Amino acid sequence: MRVTLEPMPQALHIETTATGIVLAVKVVPGSSRDAIAGQLGGTLKIKVSAPPEGGKANRAVCNLLAKTLGAAIGDVQVISGRTQPNKRIAVAGVDSRAAMDRLKNL
Repeated sequence: MRVTLEPMPQALHIETTATGIVLAVKVVPGSSRDAIAGQLGGTLKIKVSAPPEGGKANRAVCNLLAKTLGAAIGDVQVISGRTQPNKRIAVAGVDSRAAMDRLKNL
């Protein structure tokens, strides 16, 4: 008898900072719609319809996260990976518990 074990999903990694949180995200630009597609390891996978040019996809990601987490658009910013699919996004004014509660229901 052969038993195959499914890997357990890794918990979403959210760093707590003095002003809020930092999320690791994987962005898929040029999608049919803007949506949080789920989790990829400890990273949040986000699809946006905006193209990856001139910061359009980054702005779309920040807008989507602000709306989802209940933060002001100005409180969400890309802190690393501006030109890469893997980014770190800072969200001020949101704590990790509130973020987990809002993201787990998606």
